[in-house]
Formats: sequence, C-alpha cells, structure tokens
Amino acid sequence: MSETSTRNHRKDLVGVVTSRTGDKSIKVTFFYKIAHPQYRKEVKRKTVVHAHDANNECAIGDKVEIMETRPLSKMKRWRVVKVLEKAPIVGATTG
Repeated sequence: MSETSTRNHRKDLVGVVTSRTGDKSIKVTFFYKIAHPQYRKEVKRKTVVHAHDANNECAIGDKVEIMETRPLSKMKRWRVVKVLEKAPIVGATTG
C-alpha cells in the first residue's frame, strides 16, 4: 500500500512564508477574502500558521503547499509538502 492511500483526508493550504522562526520552523500566511456581514464588501483576512520545514528549504517570500499533520510541538500542526515558487532574490540581475 502506498502512503497516501492509508491516510485520512487532511487539509492542505497554499500560502507565503513570512518568517523563519527557528531550525526547521516557518510561519506561513494564508490570505483570503470574505464578505462583510452587514455591508457585503469584500474584506481581506489572513491566517498565520506554524509549519514544520524538515529540510530547511524554505525562505521568506516562497510560495509553499502545507498539509495538516499531528502535533509536532506546542504550535506546529502543519508540515511543508513542497515549495511551489521560490521568492525572487533582491538585487540579483537577470541576464
């Protein structure tokens, strides 16, 4: 049996890395919009989650896919599945 067929359905999100808080730990911000309950105007919201980066491959500004997992520490309940898009390097010349 493959690993994915034995697991239950888990939540997954796509967000942006906003902080590297320590060894193998990152903060991922997930932005979304909701309608205001009274005025029906779209309001921007965000959720910040702590995630486990086992290989220390994420940098600030990277777009990552994360998946819900068992509690890994006091705050970490998510883990990085893959890096979808690397952040552009500031000051680098494209040639």
